[in-house]
Amino acid sequence: MKFRSDPSAIRGSIAPVVTPFTDDGAVDHDSLRSLIRFQLESGSHGISLGGSTGEPSAQTVAERIAAMRTAVEEIGDRVPFLPGTGSHKLNETLELTAAAQDLGADAALVITPYYARPTQEALYQWYATVAREFPDLPIVAYNVPSRTAVDIAPETVKRLFTDFDNFVGVKETTKDFEHFSRVLHACGRSLLVWSGIELLCLPLLALGGAGFVSAVANLAPGAVARMYELWEAGDFEGARDLHYRLHPLVDLLFVETNPAPAKWVLAQQGRIASPHVRPPLITPTATSLTRIRALLAEGGDLTQQLGTQQQNGADK
Repeated sequence: MKFRSDPSAIRGSIAPVVTPFTDDGAVDHDSLRSLIRFQLESGSHGISLGGSTGEPSAQTVAERIAAMRTAVEEIGDRVPFLPGTGSHKLNETLELTAAAQDLGADAALVITPYYARPTQEALYQWYATVAREFPDLPIVAYNVPSRTAVDIAPETVKRLFTDFDNFVGVKETTKDFEHFSRVLHACGRSLLVWSGIELLCLPLLALGGAGFVSAVANLAPGAVARMYELWEAGDFEGARDLHYRLHPLVDLLFVETNPAPAKWVLAQQGRIASPHVRPPLITPTATSLTRIRALLAEGGDLTQQLGTQQQNGADK
């Protein structure tokens, strides 16, 4: 909760942690705790839970709240906690956001309501309702048109940023990089913008972005965090080197629908007990696993390298 009063401190690599399940499909809280410890030890600058990578639409509201509680207990106040609290239903969104506020989250990540394809005015009213309901909680819009079939326009973001002090930023998960620039141009660079597109994480920093919420941090948290740190330190060539070295792991994530490939790798590494994903997703097919293994062989050094080095340094 200590970052709630200064959301501008929520910067860098905010890891969108998968929600682990047991083989029979129950939420695996022990594995979730282990994953969060792995992220913290590897240097991630914040934790998110319940975004697209966390399979929120396949969980009940009660399950999502219980997972948030586990995350809060494990994180403490060591890094910012930015849980996804959105749904396609307003009442569920308000219930989840209230729970996040009560549990001590530093901000709430609220996805644009999916399937219904609301207009820009409807999107404004949706976020305005959430912002009014929780005036003391920073609200971050989550724009992911590939999953929701609606794109929140820069002008709508500007209206919300202007009208509500607690509307502080947006996670942009769109491959239209021009959109990033137009959002920041419309709102000014005090708006916090994070990239949810892995290969646009580094480019966004050049525009003044706050960081990224990148699914590849599930596999290589140390490398993703270090990329941000190198950029901030002015080592642009070092940051670019990591950007390109992460390419195979980025491709691995999307051999099948995220997070199925990432969960398979995490299970193989013993970081979670099972690769289970809930329907309508499935674990990767044999054909997909051939491709996943090849990409892991190409980029897998980053799944251990930086985090292991940091841990070794801490042990000396």
